[in-house]
Amino acid sequence: MLWKGRRQSDNVEDERSDSGGGGGFGGGSPGQFRVPIGGRTGGGGSILLVILVVLAGWYFGFDPSQILGSGDSGGVLPGGGQITDNSGGQDEGAGTPASDEMKQFVATVLAETEETWTGIFQSQGLKYEDPKLVLFSGQIRSACGSASTAAGPFYCPGDHKVYLDTTFFQQLDQQFGASGDFAQAYVIAHEVGHHVQNLTGILPKFNQMRQSMGEAEANQMSVRIELQADCFAGVWAHFTAQKGILEQGDIEEALNAAKQIGDDTLQKKMQGYVVPESFNHGTSQQRQTWLARGYKSGKLSDCNTLSGPL
Repeated sequence: MLWKGRRQSDNVEDERSDSGGGGGFGGGSPGQFRVPIGGRTGGGGSILLVILVVLAGWYFGFDPSQILGSGDSGGVLPGGGQITDNSGGQDEGAGTPASDEMKQFVATVLAETEETWTGIFQSQGLKYEDPKLVLFSGQIRSACGSASTAAGPFYCPGDHKVYLDTTFFQQLDQQFGASGDFAQAYVIAHEVGHHVQNLTGILPKFNQMRQSMGEAEANQMSVRIELQADCFAGVWAHFTAQKGILEQGDIEEALNAAKQIGDDTLQKKMQGYVVPESFNHGTSQQRQTWLARGYKSGKLSDCNTLSGPL
């Protein structure tokens, strides 16, 4: 990804030197999603955000005009997908040139998502609210509770912030076998996808409905929410590619990351067998399919994971 020299977002909050306190999220729970374009892009006339919201309204039974809300937290890794912190409690990069470069990378990817989603929302007469991205080390407190490195990146609807300990990217490579800068960009874009769901009312409605769901049903709906965030990440990648800043192999890096963090792949790796009824993020094939669908079309209307087969 040819990211150097591009605009960096001002919405990155670096809390790595101040992180601490509180217990971690642990393995997370279904539906909480823990662990997991120069110029403004118009998004294209074929990208029908309103249609997507109406489809969600039809499926969930809520008023599509209510496009703002709050709820629970979201992330890129399945609830059972614990990551191992091998840093000994230290932020290996805080204050170093390598760390500064990682912050620049994160800020650049976030800026690209801002431009993409601002353009898409504007094309539908809506205003996009930029999320904040918080860099932390070890532990952090959010409006959704206390988070630890072991939880992985996540999005908190309560404060409209994405939380990221950048040591996760080392673990993404070393523990999950997903290397490359665009694999990392996919993780950020996935979390921003949850922010889009929050703004359009999909995420808060799901969190509300989850309260009355059994575990199996909540898991099934969580899979649909997560796969939509993957598809939204693909939509972002579609417009990023149009700028000519993707390099050969970038999309393959993202697709490999989606494969490596599928529920079935992680369960096989961690426990030697799979439990389909416990899936809450989708299989490797499903995650790759929806990421690729969003990338191929660039249309939000092609990201309706809320009904029909997956």
